[in-house]
This record gives sequence, C-alpha cells and structure tokens, in this order.
Amino acid sequence: MRLWLRPALLGLHAFAVVAVGFCVLMGLWQLGVYEGHQGDAKERALHEVAPLAEVWKPSQPFRSDLEDQRVTVTGHFATDDVVVKRDDGSTWLVTPFVVGDRALLVVRGEGAEAPRSDATTLEAVLRPSEPGGTALSPDRSTNAITVPVLLNDLPQRLYAGYAISLTDTGLPLVEPPEPGVSWTEGLRNLAYALQWWIFGAFAVFMWWRMASENVAEAREERAATLAP
Repeated sequence: MRLWLRPALLGLHAFAVVAVGFCVLMGLWQLGVYEGHQGDAKERALHEVAPLAEVWKPSQPFRSDLEDQRVTVTGHFATDDVVVKRDDGSTWLVTPFVVGDRALLVVRGEGAEAPRSDATTLEAVLRPSEPGGTALSPDRSTNAITVPVLLNDLPQRLYAGYAISLTDTGLPLVEPPEPGVSWTEGLRNLAYALQWWIFGAFAVFMWWRMASENVAEAREERAATLAP
C-alpha cells in the first residue's frame, strides 16, 4: 500500500478523483435533463386537448399515438347503456356517444345506472379496445370494453376504441391512467449521460493501469536494490 501512496502517484490519484467525479456529476446532470423532458412530455399529454376529428377519423383503427390523448367531442348520448363489471370489483357505465354516423363508447363514470345526460360536448381521454370482453348478458353487462364484441350488441357503428369522460355526466368520474411517455423522449440527454459515465469508467481504467505499472516498476527497482 505504501507504494501506492508515494508522492509520485499522488498527482495521478488526485487527477483520477477529479476526472471521475466530474464525469459522474455531468452524467447525473444529463440524466436530470432527460427526466425533465419526460416530465414535460407527461405535462403536455395531460393538458393538450384536441378536437376528436383532428386526431382520429371514424374509419381509422386505433393507433398507438392515440392512447391517453385528450380530446373534445361533440354529439349526443344514445340510450344503449352498457354496464362493465371490472375485474377489480368496480362497475362502469358506458354509453355510446353519437358523432355523425358513428358512435364513440364513453365511460361516463362509476355506477350501474345514471340519469340521461343532455351533454353535447365532452372532454375525454382516448383508450384502446380491451381484450377478453364477453357478449352482453341479459342485464346488459360485460366484463371489459371490447369493441369488436360490442359491435354485435349495439346498433351503432363504433369507433375502434373508447374514451373515459372527464366531463361530469351524473356519475363519479373514472380516473384515467397517467399518460404513458416514450422512453425515447429526451433520448439524446440519456445518451449523453451514458457517455459521461463511460468516460468516467475509462478514467478509472487508465488510472488503474498507469498506477499499477508505476507500482510494478517501483517494486522491480526495490527488488534490484535489495538483491545481493
């Protein structure tokens, strides 16, 4: 250990500590910027609202970029309520919201029944059709909002997804899931963070190599001096 702490190596040790510390801090800074971009993207998703007709045409399939999109939609509720008994024990009331010649299934809120709503404009969060839903039972209930299945039980032509209403229509509102944000949002800063940490790892490798070689040479010189 004494050979590692010789004055000749103290400068190298100090440089390595500074270099590694700088790389770690710069990497953490870039990681913070990346997380900031992620947070900003989530905030935008929570507050950016677009008219339904601008982001989704009735005949189009449900695209991945539509998930969690907030929209405004104008139309009127039909009378064909559907009760969805969720696996978590909650019950949702879903009603087709007629928009032109199509209808968008809208989760009005938690409950099995509610008074008719005269709402003509809603703010809602788009969601993809769920798998595994059963056909409507005699009491007009099912276990999931599976659009292809409900197409056979409802008279309307349906959009390929559904929406969770953010507008009060007489029931406690269902809390929509937090919008998902792609991990690639701000990816450049994440790459910079990894780059700085790689630089730090390289600095550690170079310090170890140079210090080890110096110590090995010192040991050889010491052995030569002590040799008879």
